[in-house]
Amino acid sequence: MKLDKKALKDDGFAGFRPIEALEINRIPQHQGIFAVLRPAGFEPRFLAKSTAGVFKKKNPSLANAELSAEWVADADVLFIGKAGPGSKGNRGLRRQIQEFVDFGRGRPPGHWDGRLIWQLADAGSLLVAWKELPADALNEAQANYHAQFQQSYGSLPFANLVQARA
Repeated sequence: MKLDKKALKDDGFAGFRPIEALEINRIPQHQGIFAVLRPAGFEPRFLAKSTAGVFKKKNPSLANAELSAEWVADADVLFIGKAGPGSKGNRGLRRQIQEFVDFGRGRPPGHWDGRLIWQLADAGSLLVAWKELPADALNEAQANYHAQFQQSYGSLPFANLVQARA
């Protein structure tokens, strides 16, 4: 089965809101998986410099050729991330997605998963969708979505640079 917007909806993902119009308080606080998708008609244009924050004094920007090499033609899904409960149980989808968006606005991140998203022009028009899952199912779910994407496209989603492990 091709991993696209329809497949995610059929599998229980909700939201599908543009990044620029996200209402953070409408995102569940529980843990789960989230995806960043391109809307219909979105064509990649790469920025010379990422809008993302600097992580451990490392520049998040890649060269245009590197970005082009990661781009997966005809794929809706650009990134699949996870949001666990955290060591104190106070994390989850709302906080993880907020930190992801803040990272794209230049704030220093706690990690830099999905950083290639922030080197796309018009990243604010990209869609964010989420699915609540129990904490003990997150790693396996993310690994399965990565594997499903790889079966369809022969690589990971654009902004997933590392294969998730179950």
